[in-house]
Amino acid sequence: MEWTEVNIYTTTEGIELVCSKLFDIGIKGFSIKDAEDFKEFLENKYGRWDYIDDDLMGLSECETCITVYLPSNEQVAEMLSSIKTMLRDMKSADTEGIYGRLEPELASIREEDWANNWKQYFKPFKVGEKLAIKPSWEEYENTDNRVILEIDPASSFGTGAHHTTRLCLELVEKYLNEGDTVLDMGCGSGILSIAAMLLGADHTIAVDIEQNAAETAAENAAKNHISSDKYKTYFGDITSDSALADEIDDKYDMITANIVADVLIAMKDYFRRYLKENGILIVSGIIEERKDEVIDALISAGFKNPETQVREGWAAVKFTI
Repeated sequence: MEWTEVNIYTTTEGIELVCSKLFDIGIKGFSIKDAEDFKEFLENKYGRWDYIDDDLMGLSECETCITVYLPSNEQVAEMLSSIKTMLRDMKSADTEGIYGRLEPELASIREEDWANNWKQYFKPFKVGEKLAIKPSWEEYENTDNRVILEIDPASSFGTGAHHTTRLCLELVEKYLNEGDTVLDMGCGSGILSIAAMLLGADHTIAVDIEQNAAETAAENAAKNHISSDKYKTYFGDITSDSALADEIDDKYDMITANIVADVLIAMKDYFRRYLKENGILIVSGIIEERKDEVIDALISAGFKNPETQVREGWAAVKFTI
């Protein structure tokens, strides 16, 4: 199997937080190279080492680096995009520069080639009973009369290949009613809200903290012949931007949020604010180990009847209110 090596540059102070956030997006194995840790080893080796290679001595001056290895398969683009988004969010919040430059570097493929190289792994595939997902550059023979969703994620999260996205799509298909209104929080490529429109929703609001994601979602909606008066996108953080929170203020039949556990917990009261009585909330992006924590937080906010779907370490949960 081929692997993509991702080196994330931070500081000693940033190690714990970066590793925690990597764990939250499903990366559970990584190696850490830290100058402070090696200096501590040198000061406390107690004579048990007679010789240390010169290459190892160079670690005492190295930049702190967390390395992860991603299998070069159909989910590599999703994971790379998720890592980039996570680091951008951290860097934006780190106003004092405590956590260093928070930049990823790819060792196995050149950064400038990533946008094209990952395309070899994105092939048409079926989701649930009704949907087929395809990129614009691939043909799809629709022999079973599925609803075809054409998606070009660019640098945004969301080809549908990742388990979190598939679980959400299956729940949207199961619970969406004709004519529903939908709010897609953390829309990424727009795949969830566009699927909802193609499956019969009346109109959708899609929101992401990244301007590029909001623009990509709008472009993908247009590719699927969804009019801009039915599909509107916004970028910004509703938890810190009250004007944006008020602008999208409405009562929606369905809310989808495929993010990470900590953000889902932080947004629980916003979900409550925007969801209609008897509406459907679908949350995902949750590693299985934190599933109960997310469920408990949302129940504390007034949600009920959790229905959990788990696949290969990832969970999605449907609630009502």
